[in-house]
Amino acid sequence: MTEQTQRDPGGDATGGGRTAPSRRSVLGWGGAGLALGAAAAGGAVAALNGESGIAPAGSAGAAVPFHGEHQAGIASAVQDRLHFAAFDVKTKDRAELVRLLKDWTEAARRMTAGRPVGEGGFGGLPEAPPDDTGEALGLKASRLTLTVGFGPGLFAKDRFGLEGRRPEALVDLEPFPGDNLDPARSGGDLCVQACADDPQVAVHAIRQLARIGFGKVAVRWSQLGFGKTSSTTPDAQTPRNMMGFKDGTRNVSGTDTAALDRHVWVGADDGGDWLAGGSYLVARRIRMHIETWDRTSLQEQEDVFGRDKGEGAAVGKSKERDEPFLKAMKPDAHVRLAHPDSNDGATILRRGYSFTDGTDGLGRLDAGLFFLAYQRDVRKGFVPVQRQLAKNDALNEYIQHVGSAVFAVPPGVRDKDDWWGRTLFA
Repeated sequence: MTEQTQRDPGGDATGGGRTAPSRRSVLGWGGAGLALGAAAAGGAVAALNGESGIAPAGSAGAAVPFHGEHQAGIASAVQDRLHFAAFDVKTKDRAELVRLLKDWTEAARRMTAGRPVGEGGFGGLPEAPPDDTGEALGLKASRLTLTVGFGPGLFAKDRFGLEGRRPEALVDLEPFPGDNLDPARSGGDLCVQACADDPQVAVHAIRQLARIGFGKVAVRWSQLGFGKTSSTTPDAQTPRNMMGFKDGTRNVSGTDTAALDRHVWVGADDGGDWLAGGSYLVARRIRMHIETWDRTSLQEQEDVFGRDKGEGAAVGKSKERDEPFLKAMKPDAHVRLAHPDSNDGATILRRGYSFTDGTDGLGRLDAGLFFLAYQRDVRKGFVPVQRQLAKNDALNEYIQHVGSAVFAVPPGVRDKDDWWGRTLFA
């Protein structure tokens, strides 16, 4: 969990606000039995081709264009729901892996446009399994974005001939003080981040990619998320985390191209030319000690964060977006330690989500933050900020990092002939 602040107030990215109605609210609960009509299909094709006339990101059921210089799902307006999956690559055949990435890309094109994976809804022979499992048939695109990343293991020697193409910034994250990482919830050769305003749409997307990859890849771990905890849209209301505090008040704005170029997108001169236009992703599963936090006084909670719980204003300020005076906060306040001014300007773009995964067997809620941070260089973004927080943050009494992964996120798919990872494997 980090509080990121841009010095330029115009670049502030604040939280969520009103989100698009889910597909179910548009179609009704009986809508699962409806087929996409000609008008809906036409709109999906327009979105797929990046044509004009696409509804704004906040519109009900809108499709987010799949093609572009950068992958969607990074600077895009943050959706309500998440299904994140990390995969181990089982095949040892480079050509088979490339074929899989091409198949995944084609499936992603169709699903992000609100279309099923198979032609005509299911496609194929009646005697064979259907091309699409069908649970999203009749539902709209719901701003689905699919974002793929490549983990360090993909570049290991004697795997796919990529050992000389691993970027220097794709570092193995160091162990931070207080970490209690579960190997079963960490790492991965590939990742796919599915975000949508309908949870069934996001789950369907990951299910299809896992099904297409059967025998070639296997899900290593996955995470469902809800209630975005940060946003890339500065004109919307700031969302709150599971501790009840506004989070990511000044996240990088998805429309601030200068800040994105400086802090998020990998440049052609950064090393690893195949990654230009891409980014680096750090994913951390952060368990919150909810029961302990809920018994903590309001004053202590506000001291821990360095903000008041109601308005979200920094200590000594009256409004949430007032520039914080860091020295007015306690030395171990979360906002003070995470601020770029405390970290030589280190800035990241956040797309975190809350999670609740039942109980831990001892009657305690297994809940917290699934933290997603995009940056131009992990060594200059997440790592210095987390070093500072792990060592001194008062919030550490109430949280623990239990899962971790890092990925290189390739540039966007430019057109219908392009595919995820082409620049790396070509």
